[in-house]
This record gives sequence, structure tokens and C-alpha cells, in this order.
Amino acid sequence: MIDLAPLDTLFVIAALLPAIMLHELSHGLVASRMGDLTPKLSGRLTLNPARHVDPVGTVIVPALLLLPVLFGRSAPFAFGYAKPMPLDRSNLKNPDRQIIWISLAGPLTNLALAVVGALVLRFTAASPPSALFRFLDIWVFINVFVAVIHVFPIPPLDGSRVLAVFLPGRARQVFENLEPYGPLFILLILFLLPAPVLGLAGGAADGLRTLLVGA
Repeated sequence: MIDLAPLDTLFVIAALLPAIMLHELSHGLVASRMGDLTPKLSGRLTLNPARHVDPVGTVIVPALLLLPVLFGRSAPFAFGYAKPMPLDRSNLKNPDRQIIWISLAGPLTNLALAVVGALVLRFTAASPPSALFRFLDIWVFINVFVAVIHVFPIPPLDGSRVLAVFLPGRARQVFENLEPYGPLFILLILFLLPAPVLGLAGGAADGLRTLLVGA
């Protein structure tokens, strides 16, 4: 994972905000194409950041994770999430199949953003310790990290919606009922039990970053 030094903070914010907002926007765009106009009617199909800000996920969580930077220490990682995209599965013709594609749209968007960043880095031939290299490296890592962690089957991450489709009746109902408590699970993972999930996600993200950017 990337150790975040004080001078990297602006780069992290500049990469994290579009990563999480475009992630949610892609959910809404795919849902709308599949017949659910709830995102559009909710005013969420927009690039206006204010429409996607979640007080906890977009402000409080990133601020707490980057807090060590204010004291001259490095932050081990940065993470955040935008306001979840409102969806109504009853508007979908084939909810189980379509919700899989809607859920995967977010991580796939982040992977696409990571690829674009890696191509720009390679095209410009930026190299360390230049500011351009550092920003693009952070851009690639954060987008890959957001993509990887969202496929974990933990509510309210995208992987949980995909897993729910394959669960039997009662188990699926219980699992889907956990989604409103998703922010609590995220806080538990980030601040009480970070090692298993973040370690695995960070390792996978590091591998993908190296594949895209190079050593």
C-alpha cells in the first residue's frame, strides 16, 4: 500500500473524490439504462459533487484516516465512499441478473479510471520523484483499491449485493436486511478490525497497480 506523506494529501483528495463519486454515478447510469429511473428522479445523475457527498463516508471517514498527516505522521491508507445510489429493484425486468451488472458497474469504472491513469503515466514518461508521477501513482492505486474493496461481500459494498443473489431465501433476506447498517460495518472494519480486509485489499491493489504502472 502507499504510505501517505503530508505533501501527498492534496493528491489523495484529488484522486479519492472522483473515484468514489464516479463509482456511484456509474451505478445510477447503468440502472437507468436497465429501466430503473430512481437515480435520475433523485437528481443523482449529475457530476455535481454536492449531490454525491455522504457526511460519514465522504467527509468524516477520510478526515479521520488522514488525521495523522496533521501531526507530521504518514497515513497508512485513505478510503471513503459517496452517498449510495438510490435504486428500486421493482423497476427492473430481471432484478437478480440486472442488479449484478449494476453492482459491478462501480468497480469496473474504477478499474477503467486506473487504466487511464496508468496510460497517462506511461505516455508522459513521468518518473519519481516528480509530482506528476506521484499523483498518477496515487490515482491508479486509489482507484484500484476502491474497485477491489467494493467486491468484498460485506454490506453495503457492491460484492454483498452480488452475493445476495446467490443465497437461498431466508439467508438472502437476512443478508439484504443488513445493508442499512452498512456504515457501521465500514467503521468497524476501518477502525477496529482493519488488518484482514484492508490487508487483503491493499495487497491485491498493490499487485494490480504494479501490473498497470510497472515496478
